[in-house]
Amino acid sequence: MAMEYGQGYGQQGGPGAGFHGTAGGGAGERRHRLPAVLRAPVEARSLREFAYVLLSLPVGVLVFSYAVTLAFTGSLLLITFLGIPVLAVGLAGCRGFGVLERKMARGLLGLDVAEPEPARGRKPGAVAWMGAVLKSGTSWRHLLYSVLHLPWAMFSFLVSVIFWVYGWALLTYPVWFWLFPMYGGQDGLQLYGDETHSIYLDNPFEITVTALVGLLFTMATPWIVRALTLVDRVMVKGLLGPTRLATRVVELESDRGVVVDTAAADLRRIERDLHDGAQARLVALAMDLGLAKEKLTEDPQAAARMVDEAHGEVKTALQELRDLARGIHPAVLTDRGLDAALSSVASRCVVPVRVEVDLVERPAAAIEGIAYFTVSELLQNISKHARATGASVDVWRVENRLMLQVVDDGVGGADASGGSGLAGLAGRLDAVDGILVVDSPAGGPTRVTAELPWRG
Repeated sequence: MAMEYGQGYGQQGGPGAGFHGTAGGGAGERRHRLPAVLRAPVEARSLREFAYVLLSLPVGVLVFSYAVTLAFTGSLLLITFLGIPVLAVGLAGCRGFGVLERKMARGLLGLDVAEPEPARGRKPGAVAWMGAVLKSGTSWRHLLYSVLHLPWAMFSFLVSVIFWVYGWALLTYPVWFWLFPMYGGQDGLQLYGDETHSIYLDNPFEITVTALVGLLFTMATPWIVRALTLVDRVMVKGLLGPTRLATRVVELESDRGVVVDTAAADLRRIERDLHDGAQARLVALAMDLGLAKEKLTEDPQAAARMVDEAHGEVKTALQELRDLARGIHPAVLTDRGLDAALSSVASRCVVPVRVEVDLVERPAAAIEGIAYFTVSELLQNISKHARATGASVDVWRVENRLMLQVVDDGVGGADASGGSGLAGLAGRLDAVDGILVVDSPAGGPTRVTAELPWRG
């Protein structure tokens, strides 16, 4: 069951090769000379977040008016049958506005929220549809968002606009303060005034201080807006996205598909190995024995040679069947557990392998099998691609998780990106809520850590 996931070994993948390079930021990460606090006011992200706050108010007014009007009208009409369709239409409309809110959050905040589960009736028809909408918790969460979002949108709008306008106005005051004496009939921006005296910002020192205060406001505004949009992110994700249960169902459906595809691939591999290996040898063996039987009376010596050759073919076929059975599920794993099974597979590696299994008890048979095949695949990868002089395998338990770690001192550069065998191995582990982490910088060493649920 060897998968060619080690093609990244020996290749100079650079800093972005494998998990290690990705975690470190990769080549695509930009380096800025200015610190974040100085470039934030003119960054595209800050402008998008400010645009989201500005758009949220008119959209919030529209959604709030629609939701409250139809919810109130539908509630009053519940004494008649008309209240049910009015409420259903109102909730469906809130779900439609939720699509707009998610698109705004995705485009301006970079928040990708999946579509919630649709409201489907068990039977076709308007009555079944209304019942599904009214019974859907997602519909009521959309209605709750429509009502709660407007007060927050108003608060965010006022705070953001005030800080943004005052910040830039004060920062650019040295540019436009001359408008006051020329067109306003006063010396400058009035800081204080009563019946007896007034204070104007008109001398160079006061103008400079005003600009510095504006600079502080301008630098602080993007972070204030970002803090305000954090609440929007929570509301959109919590009220307009799928529930945890629905998300988990989607994950399980995906994992089930991976398991089914993996099982089908294994069956095809076993069938191919039997057809091309042991079965072909057994067919040739039957033919050779038939010929030997015919020559037994005519040429006993030739028949003996043919029987001797057939004996060698039987041994080869038996060895292939043993290897095939070991690839399906080794008997040593069932009888003696991971320690003995991993020691056995390590002995067949082309480099010396240290195996240390620190387990007081055995995990579930399915998890034990996945752990065995994971280590087996990684050791085969080391044999074929790593050009290592030594390796180690460590297995231990942390609370309710089974941990595996395979380390080699080879050339590194193993890539777990899509399309490689490591990606397929990661998919197998993910199907049982497992995790595969690859740390393989160019030049080595390579460290692959797998985490599986215990399920004793």
